[in-house]
Amino acid sequence: MANPDSENENGWIERVKEEGAVPLLEPENCPNGWASPPGDIFRVRGPEYFLTKVKIPGGEYLLKPLGFDWVKGPTKISEVLKNPKNRVRKALDDEFPTGYKPCVWAFNLQVPSKDNYSAIAYFVATEPIPDGSLMDQFLKGDDGFRKSRLKLIANIVKGPWLVRKAVGEQAICVIGRALTCQYYVADNFIEVDIDIGSSMVASAIVHLAFGYLTTLTVDLAFLIESQTESELPERILGAVRFSELNAAAARPVELSSDGSAANSQSSLPTRFWNSIGQGFSNLVSGAHESNSVSTSSHVNGVVDPERSGKEWLCFLIVGDVFPTFPLFPLPLVGMALDYSSSLSNSVLLEFRASSGRGFRGTMGAHWGNARDMLRKTFWSKCI
Repeated sequence: MANPDSENENGWIERVKEEGAVPLLEPENCPNGWASPPGDIFRVRGPEYFLTKVKIPGGEYLLKPLGFDWVKGPTKISEVLKNPKNRVRKALDDEFPTGYKPCVWAFNLQVPSKDNYSAIAYFVATEPIPDGSLMDQFLKGDDGFRKSRLKLIANIVKGPWLVRKAVGEQAICVIGRALTCQYYVADNFIEVDIDIGSSMVASAIVHLAFGYLTTLTVDLAFLIESQTESELPERILGAVRFSELNAAAARPVELSSDGSAANSQSSLPTRFWNSIGQGFSNLVSGAHESNSVSTSSHVNGVVDPERSGKEWLCFLIVGDVFPTFPLFPLPLVGMALDYSSSLSNSVLLEFRASSGRGFRGTMGAHWGNARDMLRKTFWSKCI
């Protein structure tokens, strides 16, 4: 049953969608903008998934798209909906000063960078959430439940081959198992702050993608995983498409200083050298242990011409071409080292000195094995 203010809410939603610095455009053509892609392009668990493993089109979203923000701050941006100056929070408070308020859901992807970028997708439930539903359990449950259930489907709609192969097609992961997340719940909103820098592999993939930001079209869908037959079929909460964003166009935001937001940036040089040492240690000993640090260096990789006929995947990273990437993909190299024992001869890794450029890395792997490496680390909960 719709609440009595539904007509007013529709007008409020449209205003908020149009007010962001990144324009709302049509999904088929949204350069330097955002859109809501059709739900059927995503595949989710069907009604008999546990018997048949069959997935079905995602269908209609449970939440309505409300907005998209591309912002940067002096420190890592978090708890955006707790800030009364946030444009979505302010619009909600102005539109509904008393009584019933629709529930806003925000997913804040914190991009590891010195400029503290965040891509924030907002959605809204215009009707009361049914008691006992997965959405209701997610709102009322503890962080352990949220960590084990919130799932992301990521897809590179348009972009360079290298980025598309690194991410994969319709890549799926349970976010809380792969990344550090913080959950903030109030009477009329829930926010999930997703720290991409908390994962070595996720950080490397995002830094790779960031170099091609102005050429990328990305779809992200959020859903609560169904883990029992009674919870099937899965339904997508909401999805966002952003296309050809410009880093310079990120809107600056003012944050309240709590001293905790900038921690991840201060130790990057230390984590870089730790990862180098860990990588060499693994190479020598063949040890198989995880290392979840981010790294910092310009890296240069080249394809071994003798292996190109065997469809080797190479991460081609040239310091001259990517001067803006202080954190590029040494994590991917470290990842290859971590799994060198299981990959046998399928990984080629070489470090050598380079005048004035620190280290250069060359990594080639047959794509099937490289894909397995990625999924064993970041996409370890891949469905």
